[in-house]
Amino acid sequence: MAPFALAFAYDMLPSRVVFGVGCLDKLPEEIERLGATRALVLSTPEQRKEGQQMVDRLGARAVGLFDQAVMHVPIEIAEQAREQAKALGADCCVAVGGGSTTGLAKAIALVSTLPILSIPTTYAGSEMTPIWGITESGLKKTGRDPRVLPKTVLYDPTLTVTMPPLLSATSGMNSIAHCVEALYSKDANPIVSMLAEEGIRALATGLPVVVKEPANLDARSNALYGAWLGGISLGAVGMALHHKLCHTLGGSFNLPHAETHTVVLPYATAYTASAVPQAMSRIARALGSSSAAQGLYDLAASLGAPTSLAALGLKAADLDKAADIAVQNPYYNPRPITREGIRALLQDAFEGRRPQ
Repeated sequence: MAPFALAFAYDMLPSRVVFGVGCLDKLPEEIERLGATRALVLSTPEQRKEGQQMVDRLGARAVGLFDQAVMHVPIEIAEQAREQAKALGADCCVAVGGGSTTGLAKAIALVSTLPILSIPTTYAGSEMTPIWGITESGLKKTGRDPRVLPKTVLYDPTLTVTMPPLLSATSGMNSIAHCVEALYSKDANPIVSMLAEEGIRALATGLPVVVKEPANLDARSNALYGAWLGGISLGAVGMALHHKLCHTLGGSFNLPHAETHTVVLPYATAYTASAVPQAMSRIARALGSSSAAQGLYDLAASLGAPTSLAALGLKAADLDKAADIAVQNPYYNPRPITREGIRALLQDAFEGRRPQ
């Protein structure tokens, strides 16, 4: 029996998930379930081949391919995609790829009624959230809107096999970040915390094998399962300091999305640790470590992922500006956010020192 003091709110997000090796074969029938007949397929330029394969699978149910998705969803690309969807008379979007492509589909859905069917090929997790982000004039604006939550998600582990080991590592660490912040979110609750801890465990178990044996479908399935749980967690309870920092560094300095999450996560965790000891205990337990922040750093390092902002191309001269932006309109965080504290955090992340 739950203790009488336990009290929380939990909103279940309405999305359909089809998971398993070979489930991509269900794409035509899943489009039919949506009642769609004119699907616009979206991809990045690098994944145009995969996008065209989805067009071919859909046959007469596809009206075209827009292959210009890029990270951080620049408003100019969003407007182009919106215009193409309108011109072709699309009645749904099929997003194949990672967070960049899903983000573009959300930008279309934000100003229309088009449902999204997402086919993840990375561990981004964006496909399970009602969170959108668009970059304009060097600043990334984010928000939550139920219209942008994909209606259906097809998780086929075989689609992640061609993901290079480094991208697998950073994409997976990005998903772990969703789980970590869910454990101390303002809206945290026991259901999501359970999912988040399991997500960290699954990713921490799967990623080391994925990096060494990219074709291992058991490990790929484990990592994709963890990424799904990370997406659910993020979508259900929201974000904190870590995501604010990454949105700042990505939107204003054009740093790569997953790599930035990978580098910042141990330091944002260390900054927040003293305010949420129970959450830190759960993170450490899922990692098999005695310290949440150090365990996250050690996992990233063991995967061969970058561990400093300097390695991502940020300049030392940018740190003051990044700190100034990060403390404007801050997200909720259990430990209060100060300009001095954020500047010190960024300095540590810039240098790549193992958190203390």
